[in-house]
Amino acid sequence: MSQHREHREILRALLEEQALAVLATQNENGPYASLVGFAATPDLRHLLFATTRSTRKHANLVADARASMLIDNRQNDAADFTHAAAATALGIVQEVPEPERATFETTFLTKHPHLEGFIASPTCAWLRLRVSHYVVVTRFQHVIEIHVDA
Repeated sequence: MSQHREHREILRALLEEQALAVLATQNENGPYASLVGFAATPDLRHLLFATTRSTRKHANLVADARASMLIDNRQNDAADFTHAAAATALGIVQEVPEPERATFETTFLTKHPHLEGFIASPTCAWLRLRVSHYVVVTRFQHVIEIHVDA
């Protein structure tokens, strides 16, 4: 199996198996990281998440839509240095347009049915990270970039 194919399979497994990611945004004071529930679209082009409009992460994204999201499978033990994998998705965050919200809801709630009440709130913003590329790291230092066509 080629390394690129192997890393794409690792990426897909991370996106399917992990429930939470670290969203990195920025403002005039510097970087800001938040834990978010997320779901990936089958084509890997979008990472979907939701947040209340009153949050710092939402204000940061309104001011600067550039963001990244880190998804990893660490277990918090010494074996992580050789066995853990991480993927960073880089791109631009946009609010999900009204005509696409039904698809967002289905994709997101398939992974997070317990968040149905949260995303139904009128104060909730439904967002997507339009991924330009992923940086996949395995064995603590083996790095591969995977570009997705937008």
